[in-house]
Amino acid sequence: MPSDDMLPRCGWVPASDPAYLAYHDDEWGVPVHDEVRLFEMLILEGAQAGLAWSTILRKRDGYRRAFAGFDPERVARFNARSVERLLRDPGIVRNRAKVEAAIANARATLAVRTEHGSLDRFLWSFVGDRPVVNRFTTVADIPSETDASRAMSVELRSRGFRFVGPTICYAFMQAVGMVNDHVTGCFRFDELARIAKPARRRDP
Repeated sequence: MPSDDMLPRCGWVPASDPAYLAYHDDEWGVPVHDEVRLFEMLILEGAQAGLAWSTILRKRDGYRRAFAGFDPERVARFNARSVERLLRDPGIVRNRAKVEAAIANARATLAVRTEHGSLDRFLWSFVGDRPVVNRFTTVADIPSETDASRAMSVELRSRGFRFVGPTICYAFMQAVGMVNDHVTGCFRFDELARIAKPARRRDP
């Protein structure tokens, strides 16, 4: 068996960044159905807009502290005073529009739960409740958005979500395993392709 640092990976992973390597190897592309984790990744992908993902990874623990462990019910109760507190917190990206978007997205998430039973049920419907397994050979082949991410963006925006353009939505879909966009030569491609199956539904 090759050592971990010699495994073939997607070309976008910086080999010199242990946190990035761990994210690629252990999280990116793994199907997620946990409500809190889905909300977390939706917020973090929006926070990344205009920034490097490594910046968000470094601030991830800060985000979890600042946003109540990404519990949407608690975040939905944040108010103007909460916004000002967050804008003084060096542990997150101190951008007013992104902070206010996170709170708006928490409130929109609760509305989605009321309408669809769960955020999981709603979001996974855009890929037919199972991961899409792509077979790209190079990073250059991977699109920045798709018909599914554009449809997700339209629906999320119509429900009051912010920072959910089609490119952000596609990055989210990649992150939570709605699509397997590991290149075919990456060691994770086959591992994740094997577990692609319909989402397991829980009662709301």
